[in-house]
Amino acid sequence: MKSGHGGARPAVLVVEDEPRMRFLLAENLEFEDYAVTTTETAEDALMEIERRSFSVMILDLMLPRMSGLELCREVRARGLHVPIIMLTARSAEADRVIGLDVGADDYVTKPFSVRELLARVRAQLRRDGGQAGGREEVVFGDVRVNVRNRLVTRRGHRVELSTREFELLRYLLAHRGEVVSREQLLRDVWGYSQVVVTRTVDNFVAKLRLHLEPKPHDPRYLVTVHGSGYQLVV
Repeated sequence: MKSGHGGARPAVLVVEDEPRMRFLLAENLEFEDYAVTTTETAEDALMEIERRSFSVMILDLMLPRMSGLELCREVRARGLHVPIIMLTARSAEADRVIGLDVGADDYVTKPFSVRELLARVRAQLRRDGGQAGGREEVVFGDVRVNVRNRLVTRRGHRVELSTREFELLRYLLAHRGEVVSREQLLRDVWGYSQVVVTRTVDNFVAKLRLHLEPKPHDPRYLVTVHGSGYQLVV
């Protein structure tokens, strides 16, 4: 096990049982000035999480004994919102969906480009920066968002958001009052490294409006800025 130390450097936990891959990840992350901790098992990772907080977790899906999916589920069950990037040799869509559903924020299939992985780490740090602008709980209208506990309520009742819906909401809260473009959201929330033509952002914004707006078709909080993107006005 190798631990990195250093002032305000973002702390990254790498959970990977294959020695060469673990070394490759640690070496490249440390070269980019991250403080890196590596473990071979999910059990060791949980002990590290008890000792300190991390800015990002990178974890392999196929771990001995406790799998990466089980570790991800346990991390979320403990109320930790640390961004999680899952690594796997599997490429089937079903595996990606399962990973995201248990709380992973991003998914990278082996073999992968180290440059792409580093870009995805940076994207997660941008998304997570400030935890909704430095406030653990944000209230607007009859909606209450507890960022740390990933809990959204409306009129006192829990609002069930998917992982991606919550991450989109958290990003918008962190940038509330700002106009954010579709390209910015695809890069920072979905982790796309290149511009793509898709209605994914529009569809997810529509879903959030259904959950949070008094009149989804005449939004008061999550408004469209035509020709530019979206703005959360709270």
